[in-house]
Amino acid sequence: MTDPLTPAPGRAPEVRERKLAIPDHLSPFQVLGENDQALAALEDAVPDTDVHVRGHEITLRGTEDALRRGEHIMRSLIGLAVAGQPVTAEAVQRAADVFGDDRAQGQRLEEVLSRTILSSRGRSIRPKTLGQQTYIEAIESSTITFGIGPAGTGKTYLAVAMAVQKLLSKQVNRIILTRPAVEAGERLGFLPGTLSEKIDPYLRPLYDALHDMLDPDSIPRLMAAGTIEVAPLAYMRGRTLNDAFIILDEAQNTTPEQMKMFLTRLGFNSTMVVTGDVTQVDLPGAQKSGLKVVEQVLSGIDGISFQRLSARDVVRHRLVSDIVEAYGRWEVRPGGSRDARHRSGTGAER
Repeated sequence: MTDPLTPAPGRAPEVRERKLAIPDHLSPFQVLGENDQALAALEDAVPDTDVHVRGHEITLRGTEDALRRGEHIMRSLIGLAVAGQPVTAEAVQRAADVFGDDRAQGQRLEEVLSRTILSSRGRSIRPKTLGQQTYIEAIESSTITFGIGPAGTGKTYLAVAMAVQKLLSKQVNRIILTRPAVEAGERLGFLPGTLSEKIDPYLRPLYDALHDMLDPDSIPRLMAAGTIEVAPLAYMRGRTLNDAFIILDEAQNTTPEQMKMFLTRLGFNSTMVVTGDVTQVDLPGAQKSGLKVVEQVLSGIDGISFQRLSARDVVRHRLVSDIVEAYGRWEVRPGGSRDARHRSGTGAER
């Protein structure tokens, strides 16, 4: 029997029509975004679909495949508006990404965004992509979670948000944030000041995340009491870290020996999150990255989770995702590989 939705050979796909209703308690403005930005973005995201809005009725016209994509996105936008969240052009792209992600299993964007990790200083911190949602769920269910992915995917920021949430809910007694102090182009010795002042620039992204989530006036007090500790990785040696949420950032710049040292600091009632981008290794010479080999060593151990984020999980400016994908294509071309760049002594800038 012939599928009526499958066009005969040589025939153009059949154009169909679908209607959606905007709930009466919402205005079309809430669903379509300021200056109809979501409507314009929808037409860009699904170019084979025509969208018409009359009052509270939305009409979609296009091929069956385009209609499925367009309806999924539009229902996500309605769901966001019902939940009181802003509808923007970015939300359209996020909804399109969820539709195209095999892991979604029918989820819509408003379901991904329904989880609030932390409400702080007048705003809510929540996962914005399906990959971020999976990452957060892994942190909740695992003792050690590895978040591996490119810049802008929220690996560190979401881990810090989870740490603050667990501290405020008294699930842990302290937060420990650490990074390897490895140079990315500049020489540490050339920086002015004391050793502490030299190290501070490497730890600045962790301080920035904390300031987004806690009252800035409380941070010095919490650090003085040892409730929050931000320190270079070398300071972790010889310690056992109990009742703590511990984050190792920029883990691609650890050696395998440093990675082993860090992971074996784990104490009772503690959670560890290790984040990094294996495409931005700044280790000198031919040293192996501890983050590159750790999955081979620890894969399959209960309580340890490896989560990979990709360009579709980038939540910075849209161009950041395009840049990440462009560099990924360039790095696998002859003459543009990471091996060639490391042999020449250069590396990608953050």
